[in-house]
Formats: sequence, structure tokens, C-alpha cells
Amino acid sequence: MNEMPTIPESNATPGSAVKTAPQAADQSAGRAPSLIEQLQKPMSIAVIVLAVLLAAQSWSTSKQIRNLREEVAKRLQKGDVSNAETGMLARTVQEGTKELQIKVGALENRQSETQSQQLALEQLYNDLSKNRDEWALTEIEQVLSTASQQLQLAGNVPGALIALQNADRSLSRSDKPQFITIRRAIARDMEKLKALPSVDSTGVALRLDAVIAQIDALPMLSDETPALPAAPEKPGKAGARHARDASGKLVGPPAPEPLLHTVREGWNTWSSDMWNDVRQLIRIRRVDTPEALMLSPTQTYFLRENVKLRLLNARMALLSRNETAFRNDLIATQDALAKYFDTRARSTQTAQALLRQVQASNLAIEMPTLSDSLTAVRNYKAKS
Repeated sequence: MNEMPTIPESNATPGSAVKTAPQAADQSAGRAPSLIEQLQKPMSIAVIVLAVLLAAQSWSTSKQIRNLREEVAKRLQKGDVSNAETGMLARTVQEGTKELQIKVGALENRQSETQSQQLALEQLYNDLSKNRDEWALTEIEQVLSTASQQLQLAGNVPGALIALQNADRSLSRSDKPQFITIRRAIARDMEKLKALPSVDSTGVALRLDAVIAQIDALPMLSDETPALPAAPEKPGKAGARHARDASGKLVGPPAPEPLLHTVREGWNTWSSDMWNDVRQLIRIRRVDTPEALMLSPTQTYFLRENVKLRLLNARMALLSRNETAFRNDLIATQDALAKYFDTRARSTQTAQALLRQVQASNLAIEMPTLSDSLTAVRNYKAKS
């Protein structure tokens, strides 16, 4: 577009140089209109418009970015506040959830209790709705089984008779012919029990208790003051005033005795009392077991306790109908009384007499069973 100016050669003439200067001015004047023309071309206009648009776009974009940053900052601030509120709500919800879980657990426990109670009520209702006869037979079987056990273990014959009588009375209320077989079996067992020899277990136990209560008061051979025989009673004057003759009539008071007789009677009484006191100073006794006299107070205490334990064991053997242990304990107790206690004392003799009465009791009685009644009840239940 722009042509480069030609440099004149060095060998040019001065005249030619003068001619070229106006030509250069003309050429520069000719180039100026060519730039305006170039600016008026569409391409140049488009470039200028594009540059303006780019500048406007850049300014608008920067403004939008600033607005966007401000909006993002506001949104972030609001988001922080919302997060804090959300955290508080979450904690509140967690606490509420825990409380709800506790309440739900309590409700589940109550529900399980209610279900168990409902099952128990249903079971009770089913039990109550059973057949009345079946209930009666079950009760009779239980009573007879308990009475049979008591009869074999403790020999409780009266208790077994009462159980059989109650069972027969319960069956008689039903008034059904199907129960006749059971009532016959019960009647046979009642006859067996009534035919047994009676054993007064209560009386024997009371005698043993009486002996146990007397053990602490029984005198022993090692005691320092053994029991003295009872002094004979002297007749009083009142007896003389109310004396009767052979015909039964009252006789008046006797005549006053002479002085010599009174003095003699007083002397005899005084000498007799004196002689008794002298006799107590020296006492001679024959003891087959010398070690019985050498017991210390501690040994005496334990000996009495040992005798009590023997009697208590005999009482337990009586209740359990163990005749061997019962008789062994009684024999050991009697041997201890004869060896260590003063058998001349009245209390010791009374205790020995009670033990002999107890030992004479017969416990070797074979107790029958209530198998007939139980078998009849169980057979009827199996058939029904």
C-alpha cells in the first residue's frame, strides 16, 4: 500500500534533485487520502466495534464478578448461620430421639408385661374352664399322694384317714356311678388304716420333753450337796383336835400330858435332830464308776447337754419312725443317768421311770400304702 521512497543515486544531477522534491510532496499528499479511505473500509470499522464491545464486555464482566463475590459472601454468611441453626436443631432432635427411645423401651416393657399377664389370664381361664370332675379328681389325687408320703415318712395315720374321708366326701357330692370304683378303693384303704395298732407318738414326745426339761435339775454324783431324802411329816395339833374314834364321832382334845413326858419328848426330838446333823458330816456311798465323782463343773455342764442331745435325737427318730436310732438313744440316756446321776434322788427316779415308759412303746409297725386309691383315680383319669 505505501510505497517506499526511492533514494536518488549519487551520480544524479542537481537538476534532477530539484525535480524530485516536488514529487515527494505530491506523493505524501496522495498518501493521506489513502489512510482515510482505509479507515472507512468495513474491516476497520468491525475491528473498532469489536474492540469497543470487548472493552464493554470486560467492564461488565468485572462488575458481574464483583456482584457475584458479594452475593457469594452473603450466601456463605447466611449458610454459616443456617448451619449453626441446623446444628442446634440436630442436637434438639437427638435429645428428643433419645427421650423417644426411652419412652419406646418403657412401652415395650409394659407391652411385654401386658402380654405375659394376658397369657397368664388365658392360662387361668383355660384351667378354670376345664371339666369340674377332672379338677376334683386332680385335687383328690394330690391329697392322696401327700397323705401317702406322710404315712410312709412320719406314720401319720390320722392325717391319712382324714385325707381319705375328705376324698370320699368329695366324690359323694358328684353322685356319679363312675366314681363307685374309686370309692371302693378308698374304703379298702380306710379299713387297712383303722386296723393298725395305735401309736401314741404325741404322748411319747411329751414324755421326752418332760425328761429334757428335768435334766438341768437332776442331782449328780459329783455334786457337793446331794439331795436329801424327804423328812417325815409331823402330826400337828390341829389333827389331834379333830381326831375321831372307831365309830366316826369326833373326840375332844386330849388331856394335858405330864411335865416329865413333855421333857422326854423334847429330849428325843433334839437328840434325833442332832444325830441327823452328825450323820451328814460323814457320808459313805458306794459308786461303781469312780470317774463320776471326779467331774469338773465344765464337764458336768457338757454331760447334761449331751444327755439332752440324746433325748432330742430320740424325739426326731420317733417322728421319723426310726426305731433303731430311737432305742439306741434311749439306752445311752439311761446308761448316763445310772452312771453319773444320783439314782437315789426322787427326780432321777421319776426321769428313769418316764424313760422306761417311753422305751416300752412299739414303733415297729409296717405302714400300708394308699396305692389302691391312687391307682383307681389314675386309671379313671387315663380312661377319660
